[in-house]
Amino acid sequence: MWLLLFVILFLAVFGKLLSFALKAAWGITKILVSVVIFPLALIILVVAGLMYVALPVLVIAGIVVFLLGRR
Repeated sequence: MWLLLFVILFLAVFGKLLSFALKAAWGITKILVSVVIFPLALIILVVAGLMYVALPVLVIAGIVVFLLGRR
């Protein structure tokens, strides 16, 4: 009986903490990708001479930001 109560409370407490940790990690990942990784990848593409790849990617990203930014 005590073990069942312990397991239920353990999962309740650490389940909430796990949920919070996953939400925080997802937020940090979105910020990291949009501020660091994506611009760095575009710069690397341009420096490597792949402007014909970087420009369409940048245009598509701009359109998506423009359309989703109005919500």
